[in-house]
Amino acid sequence: MEKPIIDPAIYRELQETAGAEFVVELVGTFLEEAPRMLAELRKARLNGDAEGFRRAAHSLKSNGNTFGALELAELARELELKGFDVDASQVVTKLSALESEYLNAAAALKALCNG
Repeated sequence: MEKPIIDPAIYRELQETAGAEFVVELVGTFLEEAPRMLAELRKARLNGDAEGFRRAAHSLKSNGNTFGALELAELARELELKGFDVDASQVVTKLSALESEYLNAAAALKALCNG
């Protein structure tokens, strides 16, 4: 059985804790900010900015965990921990996978918010 893009238990717990309406706002903010974080990852890697790279990856990891987008969080965690310790082609592959997973998570979160 395939894992869901958004872990339903984590998402429900967030709704119960923060309130469903506030979660919709949080998701909206995430959907606005995540593309900038992804762009920052690429830019930081290109510029050799290890700290900026780790910070952007950490933010994506944290947001992924918050919403239950566990695959997104795991990909971001790998980049956070090893993004500057591997060759450029591996980073490009991992960034592409992260961006693809973000698109999946974004679509799933939108669907959850729209009921």
